[in-house]
Amino acid sequence: MKKRTLRCCLMVAALPSLLHAQEAVSDSLHTNLQEVEITATRATELTPIAHTNIGREQLSKMNTGVDFPYLVATTPSVVTTSDAGTGIGYTSLRIRGTDGTRINVTANGIPVNDAESHNVFWVNMPDIASSVKDIQIQRGAGTSTNGAGSFGASINLRTDRFNTQPYANFSGSYGSFNTHKATVGAGTGILHDHWAVDMRLSGIGSDGYIERAATKLHSFYLQGAYYGNSTSVRLIAFGGKEQTYHAWNYASKEEMELYGRRYNSCGYMFTDSTGTAHYYDGQTDNYTQTNTQLLIDHDFSDELKLNIGLHYTKGDGYYQEYKSGRKFKEYVLPSYHIDGKEVKKSDLVRKKAMDNHFGGAVFALTYSNDRLTAVAGGGANRYSGEHFGQVLWVKNYTGDLLPDHEYYRNNGTKDDANIYLRADYRPIECLNIYADAQYRHIAYCIAGNNDKWNDATDSHQQLAIDEKFNFFNPKAGLSYLPNGNNRLYASVGVAHKEPTRNNYTDGKLHERPTAERLIDYEAGYSYNGRLFTAGANIYFMDYKDQLVLTGELNEIGEPLAANIPKSYRAGIELTAALRLPCGFGWSANATFSRNRIKDFTEVLYDDNTYEKWEIQHSDTPLAFSPAIIANNTFSYEWRGIEAALQSQYVSKQYMSNYGIEEHVLDAYFVTSLRLAYSFKVKGVKRITVGATIYNLFNEEYENNGYAGSGYYTDGTRHRYNYAGYAAQAGINAIGNVTVEL
Repeated sequence: MKKRTLRCCLMVAALPSLLHAQEAVSDSLHTNLQEVEITATRATELTPIAHTNIGREQLSKMNTGVDFPYLVATTPSVVTTSDAGTGIGYTSLRIRGTDGTRINVTANGIPVNDAESHNVFWVNMPDIASSVKDIQIQRGAGTSTNGAGSFGASINLRTDRFNTQPYANFSGSYGSFNTHKATVGAGTGILHDHWAVDMRLSGIGSDGYIERAATKLHSFYLQGAYYGNSTSVRLIAFGGKEQTYHAWNYASKEEMELYGRRYNSCGYMFTDSTGTAHYYDGQTDNYTQTNTQLLIDHDFSDELKLNIGLHYTKGDGYYQEYKSGRKFKEYVLPSYHIDGKEVKKSDLVRKKAMDNHFGGAVFALTYSNDRLTAVAGGGANRYSGEHFGQVLWVKNYTGDLLPDHEYYRNNGTKDDANIYLRADYRPIECLNIYADAQYRHIAYCIAGNNDKWNDATDSHQQLAIDEKFNFFNPKAGLSYLPNGNNRLYASVGVAHKEPTRNNYTDGKLHERPTAERLIDYEAGYSYNGRLFTAGANIYFMDYKDQLVLTGELNEIGEPLAANIPKSYRAGIELTAALRLPCGFGWSANATFSRNRIKDFTEVLYDDNTYEKWEIQHSDTPLAFSPAIIANNTFSYEWRGIEAALQSQYVSKQYMSNYGIEEHVLDAYFVTSLRLAYSFKVKGVKRITVGATIYNLFNEEYENNGYAGSGYYTDGTRHRYNYAGYAAQAGINAIGNVTVEL
């Protein structure tokens, strides 16, 4: 296998020299080719919303192995999390305190969010950043887009454009915790005036900072394209395969004191007579996902353009767990007898699996002239997913246990269609009027039995969800540009969002979650000079029936949520950057916010009697919503030498909505140092060697967790609180080399 891999790499490295034998094509012809660009959901400098653009060059400097969320970690209002503590494996990001289920993500205008969970599992798209041309992050309700409701932010990825000349590149990294990455890419350039093929293969691995939190990731990207003078077609396939050992239990402060910060309870089986703890090696998450896109772009004229995207995503995977002392009836297994005594529970290994299909189409028709840009767009998508569980092994079981014994199965289907009309109109040169309206229809069904046990019926929870939603999401705003340096804007937008699968399956058995509504008010100012830029954006996000985290987790580490009648997020985002001719650069951003639930009823249950204890709260902080997020970067470039010192401060966060100090994630301040040197040698376009030191000052911190409460009675009520924390790695480093041919 290693010899075969080496041969493949050598062939890819030799590709450019082979392709130079192809018919030469003049650069003047290349400039006439029509490039596929689906930009209808993107904001421009005229659009009155807060957004950040990140180019390929900036991404490539940081792309030495960490997952996508950590590549955008220093953009305004972003906080990242990592289960393994290294930024590789199961990672996520929050923007303005909103989690991944509320952040709309598209790739070339095509939805990426999982249709049921609404999350984006970046671990299923390893190294996607190596095939991305640029990224736009919109904060707030944003522009109308396809797929999941944008309920706090949206992220739009555009994959690579064509290269006019043949190329090949290789990059490799190795560092702390056996973290390693290898990426090889190549492209044909333009063949026979119109054709191009590009590819990428990546492998990423890490042992993780947390014990046994190992990650193995593999991914590919392949595109073939035809570029004409007015019509272009691009067929893209990209995907990933991941295996990640569970690290989602986190650890309490008491466990960290006893066993160390790297302690991981996932997979625990037993402790032997010598005091050695034993863990299940198969306690892993495994998933394979392949995305296919067909993008068609046609210019009817200089003013009228059409984009069409067809897509299909196939995903399937499973995770396995060792479970101690589980009741047989919950797994549809009969009890058995030993020495006349009935045995009703034992340790076992279970497997939970998914088999998903997601496909559909999106379109955008754009008309533009000197005064008006109007877009009519939309999409229709269908999802179907099987969820099922199996018992693989039972300790000391004497009954009949069929291979892969199935104990639950259900199916989820979702139809999601939307249509929108957006326009920017400039009645005078310095004023832009923005209007945007979207209608969205969702039909969501779940049928079958869930893995959740219902004590009232002594059977698995029966799922019979059949919900339909119709949302109207209008937006409007103004931008005032008195000259090329200054911009003032204000906007208001409405967004709606349907509940996630977990909101239905992991909530109370006899209660249904309702849809949420957001009214987002934004106003800002930006200055863009030759050497200095600065900006300020004020926002007020007014929520009705927001589904907020309760602080508790289900069995796979996912947070539970409940509808809250009234809540809000209000804040100001500040940005500034300086670039001097001598090569020195400075950039900074900071978010100061207040995130509150106006009225909140906390419900606790007695450990023995399950009697309710309702506690009324008012003006409590929203979970995982820090009041201050600040980033600072100093950089210097000179004759191929680059250095960047990046720092981030995140103030304390509450992990529940109760405002309890025992549920706090402490504030942290983390700094990283990146060094690189680029040079040329004969026959090679560029070689770059570098190193990054993460957590330079060895900060001891946690960036995620969970929290909850309960009570017991001994004549009076006694509340207790508990919490788990995702410990992050101390000082660690990775070195990298990139060769471009």
